[in-house]
Amino acid sequence: MKLFRPQEQARRPMSRRPSIVSVLDVGSTKICCLIARLVPLDDESESMSGRTHRIEMLGFGHQRSRGIKSGVVVNLDAAEQAIRLAVDTAERRAGVTVDSLIVSFSAGRLASETYSASVSIAGGSVEASDVGRVLAAGHRHTVSEGRVAIHALPIGYSLDADGGIADPTGMVGQRLGVDMNMVSVDAQLAGNLELAINRCHLSLERLVASPFASGLSALVDDEHELGCACVDFGGGTTSMAVFMKGQLVHADAIAIGGQHVTNDIARGLSTRLEDAERLKTMQGSVLPHPSDEREVLAIRSIGDDDEPANHVPRSALNRIIRPRVEEILELVRDRLNASGFAGLVGRRMVLTGGGSQLTGLVEASRRVLARNVRIGRPLGIVGMPEVAKGPAFATAVGLLIYPQVARMDQIEAGGAHYAMTGTGGYFSRVGRWIRESF
Repeated sequence: MKLFRPQEQARRPMSRRPSIVSVLDVGSTKICCLIARLVPLDDESESMSGRTHRIEMLGFGHQRSRGIKSGVVVNLDAAEQAIRLAVDTAERRAGVTVDSLIVSFSAGRLASETYSASVSIAGGSVEASDVGRVLAAGHRHTVSEGRVAIHALPIGYSLDADGGIADPTGMVGQRLGVDMNMVSVDAQLAGNLELAINRCHLSLERLVASPFASGLSALVDDEHELGCACVDFGGGTTSMAVFMKGQLVHADAIAIGGQHVTNDIARGLSTRLEDAERLKTMQGSVLPHPSDEREVLAIRSIGDDDEPANHVPRSALNRIIRPRVEEILELVRDRLNASGFAGLVGRRMVLTGGGSQLTGLVEASRRVLARNVRIGRPLGIVGMPEVAKGPAFATAVGLLIYPQVARMDQIEAGGAHYAMTGTGGYFSRVGRWIRESF
């Protein structure tokens, strides 16, 4: 089996020319491919935080996820077929051919580690080369055996004894330090995902942690700056990203999501999975309601369609949903508290992902997490189909935003060169990511 290796994770600056970018969100319930044109903004002051390009949607394709369980490839053939169908639909609508993709990673083995590095300043004042040296020193931090780093992001700089510096260039001091956040994943799981993509005759351009991408698309400027936790409530995983002062400072994931709620309903009411999903979406709620006992639901049994439907009160459905959702929220709360960042994010939390649309989830989250909670949807995208404007597509849209902040990521290619546009043709030739920096 081919292992995903850190040198295949490339760091390139965005081009100042229009570029076409292809991304793939590989989830447990859906696989989504987006192709978009990134056009440089004339006035970046009017854009959202971190946005330097306008995103114009060209192609959109999504398929029911197959061969993926809790973000992990469990059937290569099925996963390959689903990826092929999603990419092919997006290619046809965009009128381009995809060669490589920026891909999300949501498996419940994300790990985040914060560490520091420092270098001495020879000239007395900090130059760009000094910043490069301290970032390189931070990048040399090693991860555990069997894991691979997919992000190495600076959180903040320090100069001698003074910390909290956003940009030390030009400042005077003797020793420059940096605090960094490294996000790592299981190398075997990443390798299997890459293998499924390679079997589609596509190359994996870069892996991006799903909650990081969701936060890039769903959080507003003040939430990025003041501190906020973005929780992506997916089908097979629930992942979390903590942002502070515009930077990703922590990421985590648990291998439980909305599909587990569906499974509980199917078992508890002895019905088919597709019927359980429909019941959860259309009738289910996390919160009790006085009318639940009076409203009766017709439940089709597994197997014989001619068998009469069972009739149960809606309260029976909600009694199955509530414990599992509360379990997930409690795990999120405990992981956030264990991270040490619970106090820094204040009382603000944003929910994204398809599972966040469950009725009553916001109110239940406010009660369990003791925070202000809102649903986060993708922001600032032109030409997005109506069906893709909801929180279920926050990760996919965030993958289109990621290239605009990729210059901060210190994971380097080790000499490998890729076409970050992910497409062939005219825009691929003129929009190479390595042409020029910002």
